[in-house]
Amino acid sequence: MTTDTHKSLIAAPPVWFVTGCSTGFGRALATLLLERGDRVVVTARDPETVRDFVSKGEALILPLDVTDHGAIETAVKAAEARFGVIDVLVNNAGIGYFAAIEQGEDLQVRRLFDINVFGLARMIQAVLPGMRNRRKGYIVNMSSIGGLMSFPALGYYNASKFAVEGLSEALWQEVEPLGIGVMLVEPSGFRTDWAGRSANESQRRIDDYQTTAGVALQRLREGSGQQEGDPTRAAKAIVDAIESEAPPHRLLLGNFAYDGAMARLEELRREFTAGETIARGADYPKVGHANAA
Repeated sequence: MTTDTHKSLIAAPPVWFVTGCSTGFGRALATLLLERGDRVVVTARDPETVRDFVSKGEALILPLDVTDHGAIETAVKAAEARFGVIDVLVNNAGIGYFAAIEQGEDLQVRRLFDINVFGLARMIQAVLPGMRNRRKGYIVNMSSIGGLMSFPALGYYNASKFAVEGLSEALWQEVEPLGIGVMLVEPSGFRTDWAGRSANESQRRIDDYQTTAGVALQRLREGSGQQEGDPTRAAKAIVDAIESEAPPHRLLLGNFAYDGAMARLEELRREFTAGETIARGADYPKVGHANAA
């Protein structure tokens, strides 16, 4: 995104459309934005959980289930009718799911992807036409450090966030030439009650995974509400990143996220370097190359 386009986005109080505002990052972000005097479309599956935002500023409260195509279309049209535009879309709605891979339940896994991946994609498709017409806008996709590295008991959740990462990388290559920015937010553990509230657990039990996925799940449950990350600080970091002169494609949030991402980079570098000869030897030999048969 060019500097001029970026400045035009934030010159006037922008309109933010935030999904999943009932708790956690969504609630913290909507609160901060309204305190700043921005205009915010505050959405939740149950609008009663966000009704208090009516008194906090220029907020439009809307019901929204991101698995419902009709609800998405209705909410986007209502937002544009009220404010004229949507400047920033924040795809925050999401759930978790705890299971060793072999313990995965088909219906639960499909629901996870329907919300975390397909719901996010539906929102992007609904909002992009307006942004393309204006040649400006910003899309923020909430990912996770679990979108860069995987953990026992979180394989299906990790897979959904890896999908968000891949989708977002392609998206910014497609829309940045049109003046639209895209940013992935990759937090580690924050006190959003994600593990205790919005993450379902497989009902299948296989004893062989107790020392891996079982131990990891126990730690996640016990640590819920005690994570190091502060959602209010995270909300400010997201806004500051968007308003910076050079907004990043990826925004790591939390010490564990930063340290984990850097360790992952080094691990990949070592493994790729060790396999360089094998990798390069898999192509057809170049014509005229000394080693060609």
